[in-house]
Amino acid sequence: MIFQPVLNPLLIALLCLPVAALAVWVLVRPAKSGTAPTDPRALAGHRALWAMRLVLVLACFAMLLRPGIPGGATQTLATDTDIVLVVDTTASIVAEDWGDDEPRLDGIRDDVRALVEEYPGARFALITSDAAAELRMPLTTDTTALMGSLEVLRPEVTSQSRGSSIGIAAPLLTETLASAAESSPDRSRMVFYFGDGEQTVDSEPESFSSSEKYTDAGGVFGYGTTEGGPMRITTGDVSATGTAEYIQYEGSDALSVIDDANLEAIAAQLGVEYEHRTAEAAPTLPAAPSTTTSYAESGEVGNVTELYWIAALVILLILGVELTRAAMLIARLRQLRAPRQGRPTAEGGSS
Repeated sequence: MIFQPVLNPLLIALLCLPVAALAVWVLVRPAKSGTAPTDPRALAGHRALWAMRLVLVLACFAMLLRPGIPGGATQTLATDTDIVLVVDTTASIVAEDWGDDEPRLDGIRDDVRALVEEYPGARFALITSDAAAELRMPLTTDTTALMGSLEVLRPEVTSQSRGSSIGIAAPLLTETLASAAESSPDRSRMVFYFGDGEQTVDSEPESFSSSEKYTDAGGVFGYGTTEGGPMRITTGDVSATGTAEYIQYEGSDALSVIDDANLEAIAAQLGVEYEHRTAEAAPTLPAAPSTTTSYAESGEVGNVTELYWIAALVILLILGVELTRAAMLIARLRQLRAPRQGRPTAEGGSS
């Protein structure tokens, strides 16, 4: 057994020992001392009460010492890596051909969650791209904020869509990576691109080649099917998600089709692998660069089974008994102080 006291053990002793000594003195003093009850039953109850109070003090002492049982040791992996996520947020990213006719964006959220679990301790940045590229979240280790941003992420409003390029985020990605390399040259950098590869403008997509020199690893993940998936009209109203009408083209539902060739080109420009994602398989994630993967501190973190809660339960039980006893005594005092009704007077009547 080990102890992890919440205060200095000497201070805990100074707080608890005087009270414990008082309880012991009350228990051992003779019944003829003038302050203890002389009736055997009353004396037994009196001593039981103070014995319970002594247990309360000892339980407080034990709880403050925080006893526990060592359960071995585990190693905590730290990934000193900056990971930039580039997410396609055009209207086609909500095409319903992921899993059981779910939006592709759901697949992106699942894969980002897998990334967070795969690279503990990494810093993440989020870039979205539709008609324009935007840095939604700068590099941070707050993965809760990252997943929160993805949960509320919505594609561009359909009525405002004028076509987009799959490479529009290339300059912003290079700027973000260059800034990270300058501020933290000892950290490696990874890039993950999430999209369907649809180029909906006539111009050639911008190249990601300028980001290759800053990219140590990563991947390009493609979403969608060759058969295509229908897309719902997006208005920016979160409450309307999943209930809006489908985008129409020549009298039928418009379909978004994945373009593997464009996505493979992006992967080649970044120097990473391309993977066509499906809901049936987990993503294949590259290993973090070994130069920035280490074990925190000495590599071991104690795994202790806490036992202080047992003392806390004892304290709660005894306090419950004390509160019940106090309530009963107050009720009895009120009955004694209340005037008696119908008490006879000296004249034979009643008051």
